[in-house]
Amino acid sequence: MKIASFNINGIKARIQLLKEWLKKENPDIIGLQELKSDNSNLNKNMFADLGYSFAYNGQKSYNGCGILSKYEIKNTSYFFNGIQEDPQKRWISAEINEILICNLYLPNGNPLGTEKFEYKIHWMNLLYNYLKELQSIGKPIVIMGDFNIIPQDIDCKSPKKWINDALYDMDARSIFFKILNLGFYDALRLKTSNSNIYTQWDYQAGAWQQNEGVRIDHFLLNPLATDKLISFGIDKYMRTLDRPSDHVPIWITMSS
Repeated sequence: MKIASFNINGIKARIQLLKEWLKKENPDIIGLQELKSDNSNLNKNMFADLGYSFAYNGQKSYNGCGILSKYEIKNTSYFFNGIQEDPQKRWISAEINEILICNLYLPNGNPLGTEKFEYKIHWMNLLYNYLKELQSIGKPIVIMGDFNIIPQDIDCKSPKKWINDALYDMDARSIFFKILNLGFYDALRLKTSNSNIYTQWDYQAGAWQQNEGVRIDHFLLNPLATDKLISFGIDKYMRTLDRPSDHVPIWITMSS
């Protein structure tokens, strides 16, 4: 079973690119972030021709998360405890093929010292509390998406450039590490300790051409999901295409 995560950066603008990628790579379950589309412009059958059901939590112009699946999508939820009233649509979860799939678009938080950063820290603390509650559910859990967190120096080309950025701030990173300490595992780091593995390159300042990338898209797995992990991959070629997202898809394969 192949599970992918992709910050599409606008589903309307990139729906053909997305469909071509789905045809080529054929993942079974996909978490999409930054749909940037209201629910009224989305449809559960819009990918049915490719064999996918679509569950979504959209927001006009900003944010939004969705799940595509070749399996039945059950018990869909659009929030966890604490974010029920949040107008920003940053979460969708569902039970798929006996796995709890959680797809998120975590706040960016920039600039530091503002309400945006306070919102990021608050959101992350609520996420930590929710994931702590999940530890006893007794089933595989896959948490995926754009976390807007650079975990370590090796997850960016130029760490000094990110010192005053919310993606690399220690207060935010420490909550990410607290989540790992609950018993969740960074899927990529289970497979490799290599540096220079990135998932996002800014559109500005020649970031792609100079490989000034960052790894901010992640899969976190609980022990039951980790036991099923086979491989991890990144479809870096997607950044070379015409009008690409600034992110590229990441994926894992798991045993049934």
